[in-house]
Amino acid sequence: MSLRVLEIIFFFYFASHIPITLFIDLQALLPGHVYPQSLKDLLRWYAEEFKDPMVLEPPEWFRSFILCEAVLQTPFFPVAAYAFLTGGCKWIRTPAIVYSTHVATTLVPILAHILFYRFPEKPHPGPQIPAERWLLVSIYAPYLLVPLLLLLTMLLSSTYNSTSTAGKPKKT
Repeated sequence: MSLRVLEIIFFFYFASHIPITLFIDLQALLPGHVYPQSLKDLLRWYAEEFKDPMVLEPPEWFRSFILCEAVLQTPFFPVAAYAFLTGGCKWIRTPAIVYSTHVATTLVPILAHILFYRFPEKPHPGPQIPAERWLLVSIYAPYLLVPLLLLLTMLLSSTYNSTSTAGKPKKT
């Protein structure tokens, strides 16, 4: 896969993350009156359809991840979207490494919770059978896989991981 294709994937990932975070994810933190009924209904539909009770009544540890998303990640999304749309912006390397390791680290407990936690059936049913669990894992998995791909790109791509000799004294 060419680097430019990866950059376009990263652009869409970050650009799409802005409305998802603002209109969906932050509903777990902000007062209900902030959101129009249509967005609240969309979140409820998603939670019921995909058996994801964490978005309606998030455990405290999950709320802490959403708080990190709001405070640390959301300001980064437009910056990263710009960098990857532009392409070859070496200055995005370190922030992208920090972002990708942070997000990948948060997804491990989320995925483990989905796979192994005994969700109650009321008031908001969670996944009970393996097919429901794997469906929910498939929704969260891109938020692990794309950051891992981003991390590998930042670490291994010669465009983003070039060692510049500018300003270094020459060896004699």
